[in-house]
Parts: sequence; C-alpha cells; structure tokens
Amino acid sequence: MAASEAVPLAKTGGLADVAGALPGVLQAAGADVTVVLPAYRAINRERFGLQPAGWSITVPVGNREVSVEILTTKLAGAVPVYLPCADAYFDRDGLYGTAAGDFLDNAERFAFFARAVLAIAAHLGAPAVLHCHDWQTALAPAFLRADAARYPTLAATKTVLTIHNLAYQGLFWNADWHLLILDRRYYNPEQLEFYGKINYLKAGMVFADALTTVSRKYAEEIQTEEFGHGLAGVLRARRRALTGILNGVDYREWSPEHDPHIAARYSANDLAGKAACKADLQRLFGLPVEPKRPLLGIVSRLAAQKGFDLLAEALPVLLRRKLQLVVLGSGDAQYQDLLAALGRRFAKQVGVRIAFDNTIAHQIEAGADMFLMPSRYEPCGLNQIYSLRYGTIPVVRATGGLDDTISEFEPAAGTGTGFKFSDYSVPALLDCLGRALSCYRRPAQWRILMQNAMAADFSWARSAQQYLQLYRGLLGR
Repeated sequence: MAASEAVPLAKTGGLADVAGALPGVLQAAGADVTVVLPAYRAINRERFGLQPAGWSITVPVGNREVSVEILTTKLAGAVPVYLPCADAYFDRDGLYGTAAGDFLDNAERFAFFARAVLAIAAHLGAPAVLHCHDWQTALAPAFLRADAARYPTLAATKTVLTIHNLAYQGLFWNADWHLLILDRRYYNPEQLEFYGKINYLKAGMVFADALTTVSRKYAEEIQTEEFGHGLAGVLRARRRALTGILNGVDYREWSPEHDPHIAARYSANDLAGKAACKADLQRLFGLPVEPKRPLLGIVSRLAAQKGFDLLAEALPVLLRRKLQLVVLGSGDAQYQDLLAALGRRFAKQVGVRIAFDNTIAHQIEAGADMFLMPSRYEPCGLNQIYSLRYGTIPVVRATGGLDDTISEFEPAAGTGTGFKFSDYSVPALLDCLGRALSCYRRPAQWRILMQNAMAADFSWARSAQQYLQLYRGLLGR
C-alpha cells in the first residue's frame, strides 16, 4: 500500500486516517501488508522507531538516477513500513507545501515517490496487489504499465487506485514531462494530458486495474459533470472498474466510553456524562453554560466545499432560534475572517477557534448536541461518523458519504440517525435544522435518536472485507 501520509507518522487530512488504519485491519484479516511512505522531516524518527532497513534503491527521475537509503518502522506494532529517505525531496517543513502555497517541485517529488514505490516493491518481492492512494501515488500504476520493461518482476502485480477527493488531481505544466521518463505518446487527452497539463491522478485512473473511492454515493456523483472536476468522462469509461467502499472509523480513538480528551465518559446506556461535556465545551468557548440551549458543533477545513457560503447566509436567521454554535477549523482566509467576525458579533452565541486542535475536536464531538455538515460535496466524511458514536446528532447535506452514512430520523417509527437536506440552498438548510430543533425539544424522541446514532457501526472491519473481496477478484480468486 502506497500513500503520501498515514497516522500517526504524518497527517494533513482524512487520507492519513485511512492509510494509517486500513493496513492493520487488513493484516488482522489475514492479508500480508506492507506500507510505503515518504520519509518526511515531520516524522519523529526517535518516537516512531525509524531505523535503516540496511539497503537502498536507485530511482530514475528525468535524466538522472537518485540513490536513496530506505528506513523502516511498523504501524501499530505489526505492519511494516518502508520510507525512502530522499532529503532533497522530503527534508522540509510541510508535506505538500507551506502556508504560502504548494512546493514548486511537487511534480518531481511525487514522480520520484511513485518510482520509489515500485523499486521498493521489486526489492521486497513482487506483491500480488499494489494499492495506491490519491494523486501523490497515482503515477505508480501508469509507470508499471507504460514503462513495463523497467519492472519485469512486477508484471503480474495488480493495481488499485483509491480516489479520496477528485478535486485534488496533481496538475503540472507540460514542461515537467521529462521527469516522468515516459514515451511522449502517452501525453494525449485519453491518457495523461488534461487541458494542456499533466494530470497525475488521471494517469492512475487510466492505468490502474481497479479504482475505488470512499463511498458508494460519491462513486456515482463523480461520474457526473457537476462533481467530476473535468474527469467525469474518464470515470464513466472506467465505471466497471470503479467501486465505492466507505471509509471506516477507529473506535479505539473515537468513542465516549474511553476518550481521554473529554470532561466525562458516557455511553448509550448511561448518558449522564454528556451533560458535563456540554458544560465544559460551553465554558471552553466562552458561551453561557445553559444545559437546555441547543449547541451545534463544526470541526472542518474552512473551504467552499464544506458549505460555509451557505452557512454564512443562514447564520443570522439560525441565531434568532436561540441556539449556540462552536466552530473549530482553519483554511481559506475569507472563511476564517467571516467566522471570526461572526464570533465577535454574536459573542454570547458563537464560539470560533481558527486552528486545528485534536483535543478540542474530541471535546466538540462529545459536548455538542448536533454536528453540522452542510457540504457542497463530501467524498466520505468522518466527523459525521464520529458524531454518531458520541450521540451528537448529524445535520448534513445528502451528498457523497454523508448520504450513505446518515439516515433521516422518522419520529413515528423511531428509526434513523440524523437529519438530511438535498438542495444546496439556505431554505433547505433552515428547514432541516428546524426538524432537528423540533425533535430536540421532545426529550423522549431525542433520546431514542441518540441511542440509534450510538448503535451505528462503521468500524473498519466491514470496509476491509470489501477491499479483500476486491483484491481477490483482481487475482481471480
């Protein structure tokens, strides 16, 4: 399995959670798994026990050969990890860039990394399956097929590419083509060319034996022009190779029964601790401690994708409903400024932290009554799944993984786990929140809803079995 980040070693987003958790679950289910990850400066070598593997590889990049030492460690004490130690590419602050923008040599960095993945795989002995994640590793399946003479021992290896977010494709100007060491004939609209640029993700989409994405609904959506980000046609052409497999959650970290970050532990059978968590969260954000006032939480990257334009328009109306809102996140300056201004204007109702803080994220999951995710699109989403386990009711837009994981609460039947709206509009959001608030005012109904939510199971075990089934199908087993 090749990825550009994996917890606990290196993380910028949800990809790291998947790449950190899935290998161990696959291994526990009987697979022999190895992970390849860049040796970033950010990885604490002493803390994570990185050691020289005792061998090196030589990787072609452009017109030169790069020789690099390989480091090794283990994920969760069981899964071997190999890390190419190329200081010229990875000994720097940040994984993909800094606050000023992406690194200017990312085309070269991740062309190198994709070749390094193949060199490590060949050294270790040809794997049955090479599973790559996102654009940073998507060149590996392309190199394996389009430059097959360089990798004769990997000829039988099957390849899988998982698309975590189609919006991030690895686009680079065509003058970087020489870095790939591929015949120029592959630079065409059917393969690696994309509106005059090289598209790394498209390369993997064209050449991988199987494609997956992180929810069933998102697999459907990305084949449409609205959500396809210019690649809908490629995905429709490869629809028989495309599968949606929902991400799982590590309940060892995200469960109120044993969460070390929250004010009080609680469970579906004993919810008393949730009130203490709510009071603690209100104090943390400087809001009045009012047990009966509805408290909404948001933990998010602050970006247009996440629906903050919708939220900004709806908030003045929402706040007239006497609710409270806490927001934790960072991202686009316009949304950071907007939320900070709202926090100042409605200081007794809105608390804002422009940052990412894992402890506060856990405290919001435990202390809020509802979790708001009005996303324009959402490949999978994890916070709505965390929220279920904490009895913090998700209010979401019915898109991608949000639609797959949350079922609308039906008061008469006592079924469902949250509230959903379809139209990307302020009226639809307000109507959905109105249903949620109406239910909140009926404590007996709300308790049923909380228990439904907390009983939902989105552990990795189910998803891992789907990946194993996919691998076996590729291998004709």
